Amino acid sequence: MKRIVIFASGSGTNAENLIKFFHNRENASVIQVLTNNPYAKVLERAKKLKVSALSFNKIAFTGTNHVLDILKSSQPDLIVLAGFLWKFPEHILKAFPNKVINIHPALLPKYGGKGMYGMHVHEAIIANNETETGITIHYVNEHYDEGAIIFQSKCAVNMTDSAQDVANKIHELEMEHFPKVVEKLLNE
Repeated sequence: MKRIVIFASGSGTNAENLIKFFHNRENASVIQVLTNNPYAKVLERAKKLKVSALSFNKIAFTGTNHVLDILKSSQPDLIVLAGFLWKFPEHILKAFPNKVINIHPALLPKYGGKGMYGMHVHEAIIANNETETGITIHYVNEHYDEGAIIFQSKCAVNMTDSAQDVANKIHELEMEHFPKVVEKLLNE
C-alpha cells in the first residue's frame, strides 16, 4: 500500500478530493494531512474523513527536524502539496528526493514564484489579457514553482471572464486531473 501525505494551508478542497479518490483503494491511501495554519479548514475536512491531521509552526518546519521526523515516521511514498503556501525546506526535500509534488493554478513557468498563488494568479491572468491558462503539477525543488513539470492541462480564458470565473475553471481542472496524476506517479 502506497502512502500519501498532504500539505495544505487553506480550505482543503484538493486535499479532500485526494482523500476521497484514494479511499478504499487497494494500492494507495492518504495517511496524513499537515498544515501550517492551525485554523485551516483542511483540518476539519481531514477529521471528517478520518485522516490524521496536524498543524505546525515555522520553527517546527524550517528551524528544527520536527516536521521531518513526523514525515520519517509516516514513511510516505509521495508528499503532495495541495494549496500549501510556504517554501519547502531543503532538509525535507533532501530526505525525500523526487517524492514531493505541487499543484499550481497556472501554466508554469508563467505566473509562478513567491506570492503567486490563488486569486493573485487569476487576477494577473485577467490583467494581462491571457487567452488561456491551466494547471501545472510539478516536482518541488528549493525554488518556488521551478521544479520539473509532470503534467499540465489548459483551459480558455474568455474576454468576459472575471478572476473568479478563471478560478472556477482551474478548480474543475484540479478536481479532474490531480488525483489521476498522483495515482499514476505512485504506480510508476
